[in-house]
Amino acid sequence: MAKFLQKILWATDFSEEAREALRYAETLAEPYGAEILGLHVMMDLSPVFYDTEVVIKGEFLARVNQVKQDIYRRLEKYKESSPRLNQIMVKEGQEASVIIETAEAEKVDLIVMGKRGLSAVEKFFIGSVTTRVLHCSPAPVLVTKKKSGRPKFKKILVPTDFSEYEEFERDVAWELAKTLQADLTFLHVLELHDYEFSPRELDDLFDSLMKRLKRRKKRQAEGFQVNEDVYRAINAGVGIVDYAETHHFDLIVMSTYTQSKLERFFLGSTTEKVISYSNVPVWAIPPACYKK
Repeated sequence: MAKFLQKILWATDFSEEAREALRYAETLAEPYGAEILGLHVMMDLSPVFYDTEVVIKGEFLARVNQVKQDIYRRLEKYKESSPRLNQIMVKEGQEASVIIETAEAEKVDLIVMGKRGLSAVEKFFIGSVTTRVLHCSPAPVLVTKKKSGRPKFKKILVPTDFSEYEEFERDVAWELAKTLQADLTFLHVLELHDYEFSPRELDDLFDSLMKRLKRRKKRQAEGFQVNEDVYRAINAGVGIVDYAETHHFDLIVMSTYTQSKLERFFLGSTTEKVISYSNVPVWAIPPACYKK
């Protein structure tokens, strides 16, 4: 992975979460020598121009251009204080679509953005901008959280369900751990749902899963530790969130893959649930990344 991280797209709405996302982008860009591309997406106002008087339209266009200039000035201030922020852009359109289109056009290796949702009802049926980007992004998406201080990457958690995409996730996590000198933990969540098991049955399940984790292809870790663990929970999302926060992880690496399109539409993937409820940043790998 010699070209693992060369260009990072930072999507900003000037919120506190977006500022925190830039800090994460900077922390990752430094060891990889990557450049950061800043993007703000304005609402597409072209429909307003239809059936509008020429004089009013001209005044409105002038106002829109003034707003754009103000946004550029705000981005320039970030650029002055961030050596890796090499380029800034202001575009109009539907936010998620423009972010995805820009990521494709600029061939970025990572999108970094904060977790910005809508109302609880809207989120359930439609999803936040971040969720829509996750569905169609051509590159991994690092969804950060609102925190204070310089971000750190000392402990990385990699949930696994033994799927066909597991090795790709491990490759990504291994590269990050090697470069950032972070310890890795591969976790499998034993989903109990509402079933009841005897203590002996649970022990047998744990032993079987631990053996399966340890049977996987071994790699030589240089400068960091690699651990495996099994954790029981009602479902995978709850288990991952609880384990990550209880053990103070700095990053979760996982894919957004799900087998059921129906489940994805109504409930969202496990990754999206983790992003919604966890206070730990998530490096999400969309399906498009596996086709490269």
